[in-house]
Order: sequence, then structure tokens, then C-alpha cells
Amino acid sequence: MGDSDLIIRQAQGEWETRNVKLIPYSQHVEYLGKRFKSIEFRYIPHCHNELADALATLASMLPYPGNAYIDPLEIQIRERRGYCNTVEAEPNIQPWYHEIKRFL
Repeated sequence: MGDSDLIIRQAQGEWETRNVKLIPYSQHVEYLGKRFKSIEFRYIPHCHNELADALATLASMLPYPGNAYIDPLEIQIRERRGYCNTVEAEPNIQPWYHEIKRFL
């Protein structure tokens, strides 16, 4: 997932990569793509790319294990934000120091 329509279309092979600096990256994406059973590139508008940013951050933190098998990462996209699915807790009517006072 990415917010650059140009890069997504180049990765899909719809558009040719002409920028000399990007050609090695394009070739590497093509090489890596052959190692997967299936791969999908999806354009996400910049205002909706929190997930793409999070995935890019995670990917940059992981060392590439060489020839090791990597299980597929399945992501379920929900219609509502995560905080909308949280369980509401009962409000605590005691002050914040109640347990400390009771302990003392």
C-alpha cells in the first residue's frame, strides 16, 4: 500500500520506470515479486495512508533474512477506527489516590 500513484503503477508494471535513480528499485521490486505466490500493490490517497506508513515503518525495522521463508501477513481492514471498537470501562468513582491511601 502506498500513497504514490506513480510508484504503485510502476510496481504493477502498468507504467515504465524512467527515472534513472528509481530503475534499480523497480528492478529489485520485480525480483522480489517473483519470490511471492501472490502480491498486490494498492494505491491509498495520502489522507488515508496511516496503515501504509505503519507498514513501511515496520518493514524498515526488520532485517531481511535472506533465503528464509516468510509467512504472509494478512491484514483485515475495518470500517471504523480501532478506538471505536474498544470496550467502555465503568468509571471509577474513587479518587486516583484511593488505593494508595487504603494501602497506607
